[in-house]
Amino acid sequence: MSDLFENPIGLDGFEFVEFSAPEKGMLEPVFTAMGFTRIARHRSKDVELWRQGDINFITNYEPHSPAWFFSREHGPSACGMGFRVRDAHKAYAELLARSAEPVQVETGPMELRLPGIRGIGNSIIYLIDRYERNGDGALSIYDIDFEYLPGVDRHPKGAGLKLIDHLTHNVYGGRMAYWADYYEKLFNFREIRYFDIKGEYTGLTSKALTAPDGKIRIPLNEESDGGKGQIEEFLRQFNGEGIQHIALISDDLVATWDHLKRLGVPFMTAPPQTYYEMLDERLPGHGQPVSELQARGILLDGSTEGGQKRLLLQIFAEANVGPVFFEFIERQGDEGFGEGNFKALFESMERDQVRRGVLKVDEPVA
Repeated sequence: MSDLFENPIGLDGFEFVEFSAPEKGMLEPVFTAMGFTRIARHRSKDVELWRQGDINFITNYEPHSPAWFFSREHGPSACGMGFRVRDAHKAYAELLARSAEPVQVETGPMELRLPGIRGIGNSIIYLIDRYERNGDGALSIYDIDFEYLPGVDRHPKGAGLKLIDHLTHNVYGGRMAYWADYYEKLFNFREIRYFDIKGEYTGLTSKALTAPDGKIRIPLNEESDGGKGQIEEFLRQFNGEGIQHIALISDDLVATWDHLKRLGVPFMTAPPQTYYEMLDERLPGHGQPVSELQARGILLDGSTEGGQKRLLLQIFAEANVGPVFFEFIERQGDEGFGEGNFKALFESMERDQVRRGVLKVDEPVA
């Protein structure tokens, strides 16, 4: 096997995303509206576990913790993520040998010490080797450091969201190469997609990276020359680089959308009618109910060449954790990021910026 595909850190997918906010109560309504359930509290810290399917979200309000300081700089935000690894101590030693910056996280008596390294925007990447492996009964970090709430289903189905698919980072202009090198040198990620998108007024470039395990995907977004677009707006609001959006997988996106809509999730502006009128031309024989997709603003991408259907359905919620937002997707054999939808999405977000007065259409553009 080529060295490019080796897995020196022993990665095995996402374990959790950690969130924080300046005030308690800013995150919980967002998670509830997406169908998540609070199932456990940390034994000694102001930290709680929210779950849906195999997705773990952690809220951290512990005073003077790294998450606490992070939220005071960036506001409501995703301040860390847990990567599953086969052996946390071995992975940590290998990452330090590859020049990762170590992070010390305070622990209480009889609590696990989770190794961590510095990530995007001063966030933390935790290395987790105690996690459930296909129902094998192994104790997870939550069984040790948390107390489950009485009478709560530990694996709620929620709105039908099952896994974390990817976490997209927004970076400053000229910094994409730095962060691509970060993931490639430390974890042996590789580039799988590259986009150069031009909207009516602005543009961006995006480089999608995937880990050797194929389960952790990190797209990087950078503003095109000239600024004033969506990435620049995020960087101003967030006060730096960071996690822009989190993509979650469903097996039935139409049903999930209906559930999320009933719960009150606000979705981004739908693409124009012409987008749906062109679907049959762009993806002949796709077999999807166009009227149902259009009624919900769901995007469709993929390929139907040679009679082989590989499809991706996706939709985006409005930003509701500061400037951070969520994406909901259904994969039917397509492992991309909606390249064919990228321009439609980009222009939809541009229209939203114009509607909110953030982007002035009479401004000079790149």
